[in-house]
Amino acid sequence: MSFLICIGALCFLMFVAYRGFSVILFAPIAALGAVLLTAPEQVMPVYSDLFMDKAVIFVKLYFPVFLLGALFGKVIELSGFARSITTAVIRMVGRERAVLSIVLVGCILTYGGVSLFVVVFAVYPFAAEMFRQGNLPKRLIPGTIALGAFTLTMDSLPGTPQIQNVIPTNFFGTDIYAAPVLGICGGIYILALGILYLNWRIRQAEAANEGYGDGHINEPETSPNEAMVNPLVAVLPLVVVGIANWVFTKMVFPALYITDPKVPTMNITLEGLAKPIAVTVKSMIGIWSVEVALVLGILTVVAFAYKAVVSRFAEGSKNAIAGSLLATINTASEYGFGAVIAALPGFLMVRDALKSIPNPLVNEAITVTTLAGITGSASGGMSIALAAMAQQFKETAAAAGINMEVLHRVASMASGGMDTLPHNGAVITLLMVTGLTHKTSYKDIFAITVIKTSAVFVVIALYYLTGLV
Repeated sequence: MSFLICIGALCFLMFVAYRGFSVILFAPIAALGAVLLTAPEQVMPVYSDLFMDKAVIFVKLYFPVFLLGALFGKVIELSGFARSITTAVIRMVGRERAVLSIVLVGCILTYGGVSLFVVVFAVYPFAAEMFRQGNLPKRLIPGTIALGAFTLTMDSLPGTPQIQNVIPTNFFGTDIYAAPVLGICGGIYILALGILYLNWRIRQAEAANEGYGDGHINEPETSPNEAMVNPLVAVLPLVVVGIANWVFTKMVFPALYITDPKVPTMNITLEGLAKPIAVTVKSMIGIWSVEVALVLGILTVVAFAYKAVVSRFAEGSKNAIAGSLLATINTASEYGFGAVIAALPGFLMVRDALKSIPNPLVNEAITVTTLAGITGSASGGMSIALAAMAQQFKETAAAAGINMEVLHRVASMASGGMDTLPHNGAVITLLMVTGLTHKTSYKDIFAITVIKTSAVFVVIALYYLTGLV
């Protein structure tokens, strides 16, 4: 019965998310409903001291990353830099290679730190124009954008500042450059297979004499005469984020805060404090570095496009902040939900069952991608899985002599596997922006999802065959 209660809570949360209801409201309802059926007298203590405690910890750790990422994406958009980068890539790759052009633009923007939600809005007008000129089916645009924005540069390539690559640093004591060889190999696999799949779908459409189609909604209005920013200037903020991220992760913060590798903490000793506050520095360096890098990226955009940004910054920043707050609280609610479910006796049965999977990396991959699929959130599913089972993953990996960096990369990539099921927020946003539906376009998004999920197990196999990290 306890097992069914846990499964019921998970299924209920998945159902309400799929139906479009807010998990901010229903995650605590699902969690406390499970507690009510298990130990009724503990409902309110669990809510205040477990659910809310874990949710607040998540907000404390990751809200600045969500906020700065959203602001960086917004100023990139307001400045015209996103349009300039997109146009330059299309010019270099060629309009006849529409799929490759759009995928590369998505990769460049997300790897540079732009939120994938912002990338959808920024890239769609150009994708629609290119597909229309090439008479390619519009229904393939969502799959193309998904490959560029939701896959390798979200969580596979080392150094990406996306939240899915940041979260594992706090659990495994790693940084966002963890397992670079495995991440790059996984990224190449996803990109190559994804491009082959989309081009095959285009050949199918051409054989059936299917073109762009008529009667579409949300068709973008293009402004070809709009003044363009020099592409070298436009890409500079992305370069600044990448370089600053590496410098602060590998050099500045370790030199400042890690004087003795055997001492994992430092104490905050301000005069007004009643007692020192211990900070686990090593697990925070990855998060701090991303935050500083994004601030420097924002300042770079402002420095080169002050007038364009400032004139619309007030309204644009409000939208960015609102979006980042919603994303943070959504994921924090899922994180609190996971902590409650993990404390129930039914979940102990699930955990024990997963222990029967002898391989720690396969165990981690299946756990993370399953929970990401159930919640419809890469960051939410990974947060639930790692909050509940990170210690177990570390213990089994240590016993098998597996580097923590490999655990980081597998968790990160697995989170972006089955997360893009129909109820995923990014998928719903992508279809809304493009004016398409699950019926017309989800098949191709799901195919990219399958490729992305398989990449995790390819990386695991590569690690065992070669020992590369």
